[in-house]
Amino acid sequence: MTAPEAPPPPVVHAPVPDDPDAHFVCPAPFDPTAEEVLPEARQKALEAGHWRMVWWKLRRHRLAVVSGLVLIGLYLIVLFAEVLAPYALGDRDTNHIYAPPQRIHLVHEGEFIGPFVYPVQYTLDMVRLKREYTPDTRTPQPIRFFCSGPSYEFWGMIPADFHLMCAPEGGTLFLLGTDRLGQDMFSRLLYGTRISMTVGLIGIAISFVIGVTLGGLAGYLGGWIDTVVQRMIEILRSLPELPLWMALSAAVPVTWSPIVVFFCITLILGLIDWPGLARAVRSKLLALREEDYVTAAQLMGARPARVIGRHLLPNFSSHLIASVTLSIPGMILGETALSFLGLGLRPPVTSWGVMLTEAQNIEAVVLYPWLMTPMAAVMIAVLAFNFLGDGLRDAADPYD
Repeated sequence: MTAPEAPPPPVVHAPVPDDPDAHFVCPAPFDPTAEEVLPEARQKALEAGHWRMVWWKLRRHRLAVVSGLVLIGLYLIVLFAEVLAPYALGDRDTNHIYAPPQRIHLVHEGEFIGPFVYPVQYTLDMVRLKREYTPDTRTPQPIRFFCSGPSYEFWGMIPADFHLMCAPEGGTLFLLGTDRLGQDMFSRLLYGTRISMTVGLIGIAISFVIGVTLGGLAGYLGGWIDTVVQRMIEILRSLPELPLWMALSAAVPVTWSPIVVFFCITLILGLIDWPGLARAVRSKLLALREEDYVTAAQLMGARPARVIGRHLLPNFSSHLIASVTLSIPGMILGETALSFLGLGLRPPVTSWGVMLTEAQNIEAVVLYPWLMTPMAAVMIAVLAFNFLGDGLRDAADPYD
């Protein structure tokens, strides 16, 4: 008895198009070697480097972008303080002591004149022992722009007298008022920006070099070097910062020149601030030193300094930049606090902290509140650095 034959396989008919004259085209077989055609935006994202990706993420953080523009403006003031200030540093007007801020007007009695101020006249109130300033609204005084004004030495080297704006002929231009010596607060604020913002950069440069060097050695080499660095960090972190700043600043002789005192203050700030950065670098290197590319570099004979500098640090350089940006406000606040207490920079050097010493007397603050304007500058700078640092930290996160 023969076995029954297997039924023939079913015939699968391809769908016939409605048009009888049309030709049916079979789909092309899958070719694994064919290149995938990607949208242009996705292709650019795949080909972009690390720093371009960080920049794209940072641009989406609008608050960080605005903060970056504010900081660029502050450092432009650092470069061109003499040109932007209407008065030279140290100029005094004894006829306008504790003068209030003058408002800028554009229209006088319905007629457009342009930026101008009204002259002020003062009378002495013998009851409150306060100068009363009254604007004379009859005679507008136009502000001069791109003009020749008080002479100065640009960056202490090039004699010049060019100013972005100057006081009216025979008048005054006190946009933020004057202090007890009759000095223009707006001009002093611009000059103080140079010192206060520079202290943060120099101090963080010192802290960065020490922190990256010691943290890198501790994280990469380990052993007794790691133990010594860790004990140094713990000792410094256990000390209260403000009393330590005060003690070291008080040790600076008052007879030294202002420039030497300036560098001593920045050195003190940098020497105290490095432990936080060193600990962050150490923890990163402990995680990265076991990677395959580090082992390959070691087998090729690379020295530890080259492995750390050329292979390990670039892998988290964006995080280092964010950490540095977040550390600069501490430097600015430290200099301001020391100068405010009389232990930091001293006149004739002008910084935001030195200017705030005028506001130590509560009576002066109540009667002349414009003496507190340097505090607003400190707040703007600190907030700008913090917001920019937060944006950089979020942009540098590879898992975002």
